[in-house]
Amino acid sequence: MTKTADAATLEKLSGMIKDIQTAMLTSEDGPHLRARPMVAAQKEFTGELYFYTHASAHKVAEVGAKERVGVTYSDSHHQNYISFSGLAEVVREKAEIQAHWGEAMRTWFPKGVDDPDIAILKVHVDQAEYWDAPSSTMLHLYGYVKAVATGEPPHPGGNEKLTVA
Repeated sequence: MTKTADAATLEKLSGMIKDIQTAMLTSEDGPHLRARPMVAAQKEFTGELYFYTHASAHKVAEVGAKERVGVTYSDSHHQNYISFSGLAEVVREKAEIQAHWGEAMRTWFPKGVDDPDIAILKVHVDQAEYWDAPSSTMLHLYGYVKAVATGEPPHPGGNEKLTVA
């Protein structure tokens, strides 16, 4: 069952992805799906995701004006996994590029926000799903013992399907 994300849920998602530096962005390339790693540029999640890209990159042509994309974040250390889907658009406005700029992006854009080939892929998220589980060794050991003893897998974490307004 899908529920509508409220402010607390958006805050939870923001906390789950805040320390994950790289996400996988999936788009359509003709009849094929293509996924590639992208460095996340947002400071918090409020319903949109931001990724810097070269305006001349093939993925920009795939996305076009507004196309459906999928974005996944994975943090196996903390057992947090998040999947987003929504419409992506290419943003070239300097104010928006500056708003999300981090000095580490200079690695890919040595001229900074003035790079003539810089753009942002902005994903307007409409659906999300997350899986989170405590990552302690003791909890996993308990889950293993329970599975062996009862034949049933443990259900220690949460899973939620969300509509993001």
